[in-house]
Amino acid sequence: MQPFLITAFATLFVVIDPPGLVPLYIALTQGMEPARRMAMARRACIIAFVLLTLFGLAGEALLGFIGISMPAFRIAGGMLLFLTALDMLFERRTQRREGQTVDPDHDPSVFPLATPLIAGPGAIASMILLMGQAPDWPGKLAVLALMAAMMVATFLFLLAAPPIERLMGRTGTIVVTRLLGMLLAALAVQFVIDGIRGIGLPGLGLTG
Repeated sequence: MQPFLITAFATLFVVIDPPGLVPLYIALTQGMEPARRMAMARRACIIAFVLLTLFGLAGEALLGFIGISMPAFRIAGGMLLFLTALDMLFERRTQRREGQTVDPDHDPSVFPLATPLIAGPGAIASMILLMGQAPDWPGKLAVLALMAAMMVATFLFLLAAPPIERLMGRTGTIVVTRLLGMLLAALAVQFVIDGIRGIGLPGLGLTG
């Protein structure tokens, strides 16, 4: 059981990548009040926990019931994430960055923070796989506990975002936002490519 739990922890940490979420969180919540940013982080982690628990327990049966395959889920997530990347690249949140009134309806906690950044296709697929590999119900509960601990770790990393943002300054934050927009666009395209590989369309040379 212990080697399995170590593998499960390493898998979830690498796939969810709590430290890597911090710069994206800074870019997506820039200009918000500290209390609101904390609420966004908390809500995103709770929603991601619920989603990963749901998919871990129901797994592919849930997707199959509504007629959605994992490759299709990856492609859809990639396309939605690409729109967020464009938003970051072309500075469509200039209003917040210039210190004007923040749009009260702007709420990135569900999308893209909770999904697909925290509970993305990779994390969902990992939960389905790990729950399927667990030898018994105590093992499944241990996987769920590890995932819950990962959500707590993610929340703690996001709480450390404000001092990191102050250290970078306004110019540094804008530069990092543009750079992360490019990386996020590449990640979105990778989601789509992985989905196409999963489908195995003939003639594309992408079958894996």
